[in-house]
Amino acid sequence: MAIRVLHVATGNVGRIALSQLIEDPRFDLVGLVVSNPEKVGKDAGALAGLDAVTGVTATDDLDGALAARPECTVYCALGDTRLFEALDDVQKILASGSNVVASSPVPLVYPWGLLPDRMIDPIEDACRASGVSIFVTGVDPGWVNDLLPFAIASTCQRVEQVRCSEIADYASYDGGPVMFDVMGFGRPVGDLPMLFKPGILAAAWGVSLRLLAKGFGFELDEITEWFEQEPAPEAFDVAAGHIPEGGVAAVRFQIRGLVGGKEVLVVDHTTRLRGDLRPDWPQPAQDGGSYRVEIVGEPSYRVDVCPTSAKGDHNYAAIAAGAGRIVNSIPDVIAAPPGLRTPLDLPFNTARGVFATALAD
Repeated sequence: MAIRVLHVATGNVGRIALSQLIEDPRFDLVGLVVSNPEKVGKDAGALAGLDAVTGVTATDDLDGALAARPECTVYCALGDTRLFEALDDVQKILASGSNVVASSPVPLVYPWGLLPDRMIDPIEDACRASGVSIFVTGVDPGWVNDLLPFAIASTCQRVEQVRCSEIADYASYDGGPVMFDVMGFGRPVGDLPMLFKPGILAAAWGVSLRLLAKGFGFELDEITEWFEQEPAPEAFDVAAGHIPEGGVAAVRFQIRGLVGGKEVLVVDHTTRLRGDLRPDWPQPAQDGGSYRVEIVGEPSYRVDVCPTSAKGDHNYAAIAAGAGRIVNSIPDVIAAPPGLRTPLDLPFNTARGVFATALAD
């Protein structure tokens, strides 16, 4: 029997996740919640960019949608700029008796050591009271810095350092709030956005570093952060808007987990809006962008991951990968013991049923 699923939000991640929920026979879409008034009343198929008419129309009433008693809710609302609202949303959903798989709020990827107990306990309490679970993941933070490093390191005799990198051109990414408000593209160099305020990088990607450390069986002594900004040599436009001359057009940042003064776990991001900027920074393994996991040990590895898609460019493919990881985890999250779950709790393979979808066509 198909799993009854409610879907929340149809932004860059949500739209792709929604299309899988509609087309994948493992799932039965029973509701759709949106925040944009212009989307209310529209069919889920249209909002997912599909030709299909589902009969499920979008609403802005989360409480009303939960009355359909979904077994799981796919929550893809933006959490970067509305953390407390997102936490309230997922707590409400859990309290209603629905499991949750989500792309936000990111701190719930691995909140221990980051959020205070007073913010974690209500989530855990709601899970236990309703007998449900929540799993938050994505690409990065997400499977690139947990699932993939664990898989590769499982072949090593010893490991000295793990480095997870994203190297990408974001010119085609149209997420304005993330591009301008969070990452600060287009601002004067030194006019720091939210992401580069002291402690924010360490908080945002510290969840991945602490999760890695937990999985490898040790604790980090310290998490440090570093960033650099590069100005645009002249004005130009990208999908999200205008970049003025002198405005930030490329950034690189690192979050480093230290043990005994040594960098043992590193997340390294290089984000450009033009491929010719800062050629001395890391270069992707394919045009546009790629992910990279490097392990120093015995044996050592450099593994480049180059996502592509028939439906869009490298940015679309990367977002689709995050959406797929979320949606495919639904059966295992439902089957998991109640609580806040991480990749350390779920089966390594959450892709059962993906081939079944293809074979049914």
